[in-house]
Amino acid sequence: MNILIIGLGSIARKHIYALQSLSLDINIYALRSNINSEIEKKIENIYNLDNLEISFDFAIISNPTHLHFEFIEKLAKLNIPLFIEKPAVHNLKDIGELIKLIESKRLITYVACNLRFHPCIGYLKNKLSDEYLKINEVNVYCGSYLPDWRPNVDFRKVYSANASMGGGVHLDLFHELDYVNWLFGTPNQTNSTLRNVSSLQINAIDYANYILEYSTFTANIVLNYYRKKAKRVIEVVFDNEILEVDLINSKIVDNNDEIIFETPNFDIRNTYNYQLDYFINCLKENIAPMNSLRESVEILKIVLKDE
Repeated sequence: MNILIIGLGSIARKHIYALQSLSLDINIYALRSNINSEIEKKIENIYNLDNLEISFDFAIISNPTHLHFEFIEKLAKLNIPLFIEKPAVHNLKDIGELIKLIESKRLITYVACNLRFHPCIGYLKNKLSDEYLKINEVNVYCGSYLPDWRPNVDFRKVYSANASMGGGVHLDLFHELDYVNWLFGTPNQTNSTLRNVSSLQINAIDYANYILEYSTFTANIVLNYYRKKAKRVIEVVFDNEILEVDLINSKIVDNNDEIIFETPNFDIRNTYNYQLDYFINCLKENIAPMNSLRESVEILKIVLKDE
């Protein structure tokens, strides 16, 4: 299996590690912009997409978000299935034409939202399949400290901190909007507040608040870049119980503070393994995966509505 990587940053290395953990017969190629780029162990460099002599089984797009559109389009024209790091694009300009191109070629696409493979999310997804449960309220919070994300790197220079590169907490933490839509469905109405409020000295959005209105309940989502003690939780208030999902510590407690689900030895890196294994199986079976580009763009419309 031949796999092309676009972008060799930190997220790409997570995907490469996952690929190498799956015990597959694979060859990994990286598109590099400079012929003097460092040679990576077990990765072969290529320098352009013209006159390719290699038939790629799929490509992973993991370069900065503002470059995604260009490479999705180029690779789609080459009929290469696409595994696209979230968010798929940083704005919606010409996105309809891009989706038409992909669907005209019947290409398999998947937008990588690895938290769908978190065991706590899986538990909650299964519980919510009970149609008799009455939800009154959903609260989601994800806050962490951007300078801690990439140790020994000037956080102000990375794409997360720069709006022109597709940065901003609303795009970086797209996961929360993604799993809320996956768990609870498409909201009837949405409102958002997107601001830069911290002292981080970045020009990207560092605070986002989304209110998603459903027929019988409201979901509130808060995201930020400036919380020094990381917190990532989902609270679901039912008629007869409350569940609080702690995604960092991989456990779920009820309103009596009793742990009802826990995976204490869980490693978040496993979600990348599960995700790629799922995508590769979809390719082998020639079936459309969940979270295609078209599906993910519908969620992105909520994210970008008030930008």
